[in-house]
Formats: sequence, C-alpha cells, structure tokens
Amino acid sequence: MKTPLRALLAAATLAAAPAFASSHMDAPLITLDDAANTTDVYAFVSERDGTRYLTAAFAVYPFEEPGIGPNKYNFDDSVRYEIHLARGADLAAGRASVSYQFEFATRFKNDATILQSYLDVVQDVDDASQNLTQTYSVRKLERGKRSQLLGSGVVPPNNQGIATPFYNQGDDGESPAKDGVSTAAQLDRYTGQAIASLASGYRAFAGQRDDGFYADIQSIFDLLRLRSGDDRFDSQGGFNVHTIVLEIPLSEIGGEQQVVGVYATTSRRATTVLRGTRNAEKGVFVQVGRQGNPLFCEGLVALEDKDRYNRSKPSQDAALFAKYAESPELAALINKLVFGGQTVAIETGRSDLRGIFIPDLIKVDLSTGPARLAGGGAGHPTNPDDDGFSRLSIFGNDVLASQVQAGFGNGTVPGGWPNGRRFGDDVVDIAVSAILSDLRDPENLVIQVADGIDNVSANDIAYNKVFPYAATPLNGRRHGHH
Repeated sequence: MKTPLRALLAAATLAAAPAFASSHMDAPLITLDDAANTTDVYAFVSERDGTRYLTAAFAVYPFEEPGIGPNKYNFDDSVRYEIHLARGADLAAGRASVSYQFEFATRFKNDATILQSYLDVVQDVDDASQNLTQTYSVRKLERGKRSQLLGSGVVPPNNQGIATPFYNQGDDGESPAKDGVSTAAQLDRYTGQAIASLASGYRAFAGQRDDGFYADIQSIFDLLRLRSGDDRFDSQGGFNVHTIVLEIPLSEIGGEQQVVGVYATTSRRATTVLRGTRNAEKGVFVQVGRQGNPLFCEGLVALEDKDRYNRSKPSQDAALFAKYAESPELAALINKLVFGGQTVAIETGRSDLRGIFIPDLIKVDLSTGPARLAGGGAGHPTNPDDDGFSRLSIFGNDVLASQVQAGFGNGTVPGGWPNGRRFGDDVVDIAVSAILSDLRDPENLVIQVADGIDNVSANDIAYNKVFPYAATPLNGRRHGHH
C-alpha cells in the first residue's frame, strides 16, 4: 500500500466533490413526494447483552423544519416502507431474500380542535396530551411470499419544544435537544418508551430523529464554490428526518458467517380512475423510491436514469447502471476541474467502484466484531466516540477482521462504509477518497485520502451509541440551521 497522498487535499478542496453528496434530492420525481423520499440507509453489526445483531435503518422526509404547526411531519399511512436483505446467491444477483415491511396508521384522540398534535405537555408516549398518534406494524417476508407478523410499535411525538420537554436538556422545552448517550438507561423518556420489542428477538423504532448526514451541500451545488477555513456549513444541520430502525438477530438471517446486502424502498398503491365516475380503484403497491449505498444515484447516475433508478430493483443494476460505476463521470470532472486535465482519478475500468455500488446494496460482513460507533467526537465529556472509530472508515485506519473474506489482506475490511454504514461515517470524504484511489488490486493499492473536502467533519449533535443510534430530534423551539 502506497503512502496516502494527503497533499492532494489542498488542490482538491475547491471542487473535488462536485456532485458526490447525499443531497436527499437525488431524482426529479421523488423530490415531489417527501414522505416517500429516502434520505440515507444505514447497516452495521451491533451487540447487546452478548447477542449480535444486524442493525438496519433508513430515513425519509428530507429537510424537516423542526417545530412546525398546526400540521406536522409524519410517516404516510399510504406508503409501504421496506428494508430488504440479500443473502447467499441473492447478494450478487441483487435479489431480496428477506424483506421487512413497515405500515403506519394515524389516529386522533380529539379532532374537534385546532391543536392537531399536542393538547398539553406530553408526559409519556401516546398519553392524553399526544393528540396525534401513529402506530405501525412490522411484517417479515421470505422471498416476498411467506409472511410473519413480528409485532407493532408506536411513534413518539415530534420534538416541538414546550410540548415535548423530555427530549431536551434539563427536560426543559426552552433548551436545545439532548446529546446522544452511551447507555440505554440514559435515553430520553420518549425514545426509550418508543422502542418496540417484537417477536423472535427483533426490536424496532420509528420516529423523528436528527438528520445524521453532514456535508456542505449548498456549496457543492452553488457552482462548486466549496468553503474553507472557519466557514463551516452543514447543509443538513438544524433539520430532522423521520427514521425507521430495525435490530435483526443474526440467528434470524442465517448466522454470522456471511456477507449480506441491505437496501430500502418506499412504495405507493397504483390508482386507477374510472372514466365517467368519481371512483378510483386502489391497486398493488408500486415502488417509487429506493436507496442502498449513499451517493450512488446522486453522484454517479446520469439525470436521464435517475427516476428509472428509483423505480427499478438492484437485480437490474448490472444491466442498467454498472456503466456509471465503471466509468464515473465524476472522476473525469475531478481530473478536469481540479487537476487541470491530469489523470489523477482513474476514469475507466473501475472494477473497485463497481464492487461497491453494483448491485446497489450496502454490503455488511456479519463475521466481524461489532462496528465501532460514533458518539459526540473523541473529546465528548459523556459520550465519546468508541476507541478506534474514524469517520473516514478504512481511510482513517478504522478496520475490522473478517472470517469469511480476504478483504485487503488477512481479512481486513473497512470499519464503516463501504462495509456497512454507521451513523457518523463521513461518506463524502470516504467516497472522494475511493474515487481518487485505486483499489482494484489488493496487492497494489494506491490510497489517496481526501480528508475534509467540504470542511464539514462532524454532525451538529452527538449520536446515540445504543439503539436506535440516530441522534435526538432537534427542538423546534431552540435550533438553528447551519
């Protein structure tokens, strides 16, 4: 392995990531449907009380303004939200072996009031003061056929402020949201109460959370004028999302001696309007959005194919989208815009990028130890990052040992994305590092680390290091956009 060329950062700062960012606005049509618009997918190995799990999560509703009213952001009762796993031969083929369906139902305790969400201060999840309550069911499907109802859960209130004090510092609605914590006992009241224990050892959570992705998206799409120095700008800072998290016992999916793939989809029922009448017939669910690895649709797939990507399945990726990974336009743009026409980023034959993105599943090695987790940074006084955690994953020497694949020698695999994805992984810097590097031959790696490309290297609030991992939703009364 050659020495990382960190000196490239100085040259690359201006425009090394012109389109490589999880903007949450990845394709034209899905931007019109916030409740079905997936933002990010996460998947990593976790451990609780000596038992190993695959934790999978995904979020929808980009750029949620905290604390709006009288209506608020919710999961959509007419959307089917799904987490899919591919195992064995299905992994390479991009087929779902197991799927987990989340479907929601909304009810009001009192609809003869303008106080849609909160009638008073919410003391406990779904108490008399939480006027609007959503519940959900979780169903497991084997190859889309055999179905098992795992159980149900309740969605906690959004973080409005005064109405929801227990999300916030000092249990005070006038204060900012609480940082993430390192033990389950420290979770805020609403989050702890909303963790659902399901059949067969599964656990689930669904509710509003801080948007855990961080990057200077504004500058990337503002004529590539990335900021530097002290001008830090996290475009997702100050916003929430709605997040679904599922803790899956490894024993339920074939054990730990394997690599699995994870992706998420959203679907709506097809509707047929009958001519000459006002009646409409609801048909089968039709996929309207999907996401696996961060950045693929936004940063690699051309505009003409972005909507097609959201309607297609990973099993079609090799035929439809492999060309975008093998010959990434982004590499050519980096060479042209940053390096004055020099071929620094390899533009063709990128079998290494194809291995990450095709099929577009987050590949997770279940044979490793638990992933190292982000808290609030190495120096956080109560919830520091795990020892050895790096937001740059393997590019920051954060690695794990595999029992089932050679990896980069002696079973060495990334500690975070693209081996799974953790809350806190700096996917912009990791992705640009991968494009600048040559990872095609494990015996002759050329590593070029792009550290701090967009000058945003941390989230605006600490993550939890316990389920549901995603950070506390920001207080609608006390927050700022960054």
